Amino acid sequence: MPFAIYILGLAVFAQGTSEFMLSGLVPDIAADLNVSIPSAGALTSAFAVGMIVGAPSAAILSLRWPRRTALLVFLIVFMLVHVLGAVTTSFGVLLATRVVGALANAGFLAVAIATATGMVAADAKGRATSVLLGGVTVACVVGVPAGALLGQMWGWRAAFWAVALVCVPAVVAILRSVPATVPATGPEGTAQAGAQGERAATGPSARRELRALRDPRLIVTLLLGALVNGATFCAFTYLAPLVTEVGGLGDGWVPVMLALFGIGSFTGVTVAGRMSDARPVRLLLVGGPALLAGWVLFAVAAGNPVAMVVLVFVQGALSFAVGSTLITRVLYAAAEAPSLGGAFATAALNVGAAAGPLLGGVAIGAGLGYRSPLWVGALLVALAFVIAGLARAVRAERTLTTVS
Repeated sequence: MPFAIYILGLAVFAQGTSEFMLSGLVPDIAADLNVSIPSAGALTSAFAVGMIVGAPSAAILSLRWPRRTALLVFLIVFMLVHVLGAVTTSFGVLLATRVVGALANAGFLAVAIATATGMVAADAKGRATSVLLGGVTVACVVGVPAGALLGQMWGWRAAFWAVALVCVPAVVAILRSVPATVPATGPEGTAQAGAQGERAATGPSARRELRALRDPRLIVTLLLGALVNGATFCAFTYLAPLVTEVGGLGDGWVPVMLALFGIGSFTGVTVAGRMSDARPVRLLLVGGPALLAGWVLFAVAAGNPVAMVVLVFVQGALSFAVGSTLITRVLYAAAEAPSLGGAFATAALNVGAAAGPLLGGVAIGAGLGYRSPLWVGALLVALAFVIAGLARAVRAERTLTTVS
């Protein structure tokens, strides 16, 4: 695996820390800025909305930029808005910085996915993607708990300053290690066969790639990814009050639980990176039902601290294993859209990341308690099963009609 891909993973680590760290900071932000916990939870949804809009639009905008230039522009903007977020006293300004930061994050991630998959062999997209997503999971293991500790020691603003500082070495490393342009050729510089070779000659085309994204199977896979990620963010955003109010544990346990979720997610994305290129269906057939059962069990047993410890790890692993495998399937299905396939995968996942916390907040606001986001997560995964089953039935019916 090219070293530059690991450098991209470092930048994704900083961005993943920002995206996930609010799970441990929501109560402090709510108290400091005099808003409700569900309102503070909307900061996660605002970030996700920015990712939804930013992923395809930023990818199209930067389609003909040198990729190193695009990566640097997006990462520097991301860093600067975190400085602003760290000093503001207005919830509205903080909300705006989350949206702008997400736009920059989305553009960076879309270009990073295209860059990473363009630097490896055609059958290694899953492994390249797992390195990038590994940056997110390491953020869950190290960055998010560290952000929670910083919040407890020096206030939530310290966590925003820390994210901005981590971006500095990532900017320097990208400038020195990432090629200015990664062509649509294999890692050895030889043109890939057929249509990919033609695309290399003609250059990227937004219109051509958008047409390639109309495949019904691709659309269904994007929808499934949105639902699975919605379940993940619905539960994860409100993990801090779940730990303290339902589990009965002290505030000091919140960073521990965040770290356990991160270790589980790192385990899941690592396993998926090894399996999603060769055996994706097997992973989804086993991991999908286990994920659904896990959310139901978590909702029932959340009051038991031992069960909570186990299930935080397990659900982190299952969520990222299933989610990252769906991303890989999108990249393979979108082979005719190498630049925009990753962007639309990013947008789809963040549709879920926006909807999940909002739905969880609605459930909490309706008086259903802090267990309710877990039940909402279970419902979202169940809906994914229904959609997958319907899509398979429609394909089978079309096949029979064609044969007859």
